[in-house]
Amino acid sequence: MNKVLCFGELLLRFSPSPNGEWLSSNQMPVFVGGAELNVATALSTWGVPVKYCTAVPDHAVARDILSFVEKKNIDTSPVVFSGDRLGLYYLSTGSDMKSAATVFDRKDSSFATLATGIINWDAILQDVSWFHFSAIAPGLSKSAAALCKEALEAASSRSIPISVDLNYRPLLWKYGCSPQEIMPELVQYCDVVMGNLWSANTLLGIPLDTSLEKNPTFDTYLAHATATATAILSNNPICKYVANTFRFHENQHAVNYYATLNTAQGQTVSPTFNTQQIVDKVGSGDCFMAGLIYGIMHKHQPADIISFAAAAAFGKLHEKGDTTSNSITAIQQLIRKHA
Repeated sequence: MNKVLCFGELLLRFSPSPNGEWLSSNQMPVFVGGAELNVATALSTWGVPVKYCTAVPDHAVARDILSFVEKKNIDTSPVVFSGDRLGLYYLSTGSDMKSAATVFDRKDSSFATLATGIINWDAILQDVSWFHFSAIAPGLSKSAAALCKEALEAASSRSIPISVDLNYRPLLWKYGCSPQEIMPELVQYCDVVMGNLWSANTLLGIPLDTSLEKNPTFDTYLAHATATATAILSNNPICKYVANTFRFHENQHAVNYYATLNTAQGQTVSPTFNTQQIVDKVGSGDCFMAGLIYGIMHKHQPADIISFAAAAAFGKLHEKGDTTSNSITAIQQLIRKHA
């Protein structure tokens, strides 16, 4: 099997304890992540050959991080040494990435400042059978958006399937371009689009029915997922799969989670997963994306694809840190338990 190439910014996540307790204890956990690296880690855990492309500064800390990543059986040979700083963010364990408590410190990072024309796509893509990126990458800077387009053109010219996660981070997109000025042009290259009703509206301008708030039922969400997917499929002839995720919180700890997969043949819905306890929300969507790639690459049926992806995402909610270590067997057990 050829490799999946995941392309995006590597991040260090600092996880301070609440109320400034980390200051008195002189401790703060650190996790290695980033949306695309989280996808690569999950796929590698499930036995899929993976390589990872990003940019990091050429110093001892960055090389320690790459050594750590390589121990997860992820090929880091495409990594570019460039720029002066790593991307950082601060978020307490258990908090949501969309939380106001999130603090990004990634302006002018190595990835955000990497120019086009530097990466040797001919060399990197020669053993690649899938290309993945997320909407976080073009949200960093104008140069990062241009770099994403360069990468997509290179992958598309080689008929490599492309997937995108419509991650929306309101703390990004601060460089003078709105998401809808950038993302539709990038999504036109994609065979697989994953997101949710709200991110599709914000990033792609897909209409969002505001009456959902008045009638938020399972059936109305499924119907809206079909409408959103139909619009994406219609606007992007290359696209074959559109997945939407739904994660609803009954309180701070309880969650109901399910997902849909739409193709030209119709809609398939995952089991509904529920839990009364969450350990860490970060990386759940990345696990879903990895599960989607895994199922499609292995030519599974739509019901198996969406069930595996949703179960992988749900399982990540019970793991600390940005990445998963759940095995295929553990994910299949979750499917049987909640089916």
